Amino acid sequence: MYAMTESDKAVGVDIVRNEVLDMSASLVYAYGKHDTEAYFAGFAADATFVFHDHPTVISDRAEYETIWRGWESEGMRVLSCQSLDGAVQVLDEDNAIFTHVVRTRVTFGAEVMLRERETIVFHRYAQGWLAVHDHLSAEPGEANETSES
Repeated sequence: MYAMTESDKAVGVDIVRNEVLDMSASLVYAYGKHDTEAYFAGFAADATFVFHDHPTVISDRAEYETIWRGWESEGMRVLSCQSLDGAVQVLDEDNAIFTHVVRTRVTFGAEVMLRERETIVFHRYAQGWLAVHDHLSAEPGEANETSES
């Protein structure tokens, strides 16, 4: 039986890290374009969500999609999203954690620049990487900027 060398393991970690960075970039891109179909396709059906501005844990993707549609009906639209300081912690070949700082421009009556931090847990399924948990928190010491539209 072949035993993996430290070099083999390092290459495997790099591959996972790059795959998760690519998936994260795809999620941020879809979110920033308000492409809800592509955005929600990046989450497992049983993914959970914790958002600092939502009163409860969102228990699955379908529930989040319902909440999202409610926000849209009230005039919410994502205008752009920028990911900064992205990092990946590889847990094993099928699980990794992505963290970053997020700058999101949204309109919700007025245009707002949100300043947040996000942690996304990814799992590799047969069809590829999907987010299984998303935790969004306000960035400490940063105020969101509002401008009238």
